[in-house]
Amino acid sequence: MKKILVVDDDLVLRKALTVYLTKRNYLGQEAGSGQEGLNKYESFRPDLIISDVVMPDMDGFSFCREVRSRSDGKLLPFIFLTVRTHLNDQEKVQAVGADDYLTKPIKLEELNLKIQLQLERAERINAEIVRLLQTRQTGSDLTAEEAEPPKLNSSDLTLDSPPESLPLTPSEERVFWKVIQGLTNKEISQHLHLSPRTVQTHLSNILSKLNLKNRTQLSYFAYQKGYQPHSQDQFQLKS
Repeated sequence: MKKILVVDDDLVLRKALTVYLTKRNYLGQEAGSGQEGLNKYESFRPDLIISDVVMPDMDGFSFCREVRSRSDGKLLPFIFLTVRTHLNDQEKVQAVGADDYLTKPIKLEELNLKIQLQLERAERINAEIVRLLQTRQTGSDLTAEEAEPPKLNSSDLTLDSPPESLPLTPSEERVFWKVIQGLTNKEISQHLHLSPRTVQTHLSNILSKLNLKNRTQLSYFAYQKGYQPHSQDQFQLKS
């Protein structure tokens, strides 16, 4: 049974959502703020999170950043609930690493569809990661020549350019490498001396050019293709 954490300061709404999820054969857990949600996340270990944006103690954006900062939360499906519909909020939802959002008042069938899609996507990603790890360990799906590569020193794996050329501008590439390191837009802006809005513009362009929807898919794309940032922004091909 999949576990879903509902985080919202509206007691009536989160109770109603928890009951609805139970009827849909999910195991629901609830929290009334971002901070409480973070505590429940640590103990409950959900398969998906549904969170409001405006909450006391810790808002939804900060909560999402905290989840994404943890190694087991980087690819966790995360859906926002918000009454806001203007562009800035939609950009921020993407910037903090959420996978999707719904505008209140919520249509339960639409929410259920988004939950199903995100859980199915997460299962596909996890299965592909397992397959890739097994392939690297056993050499399956490789030709005879590829199965026994020449021995290389670790320094031989360091490249002056990415494993494959990225269809990005130099500025977009610099943002790309910071994003797959798990940095937030604010952290990237500080590292690269750019405004957060400029970082978001570059990120939107990156996702568009790579035909991806969000940071989660970008992280998986980088893992699958072998992009791994090395120290001082050198590039290292995963062994």
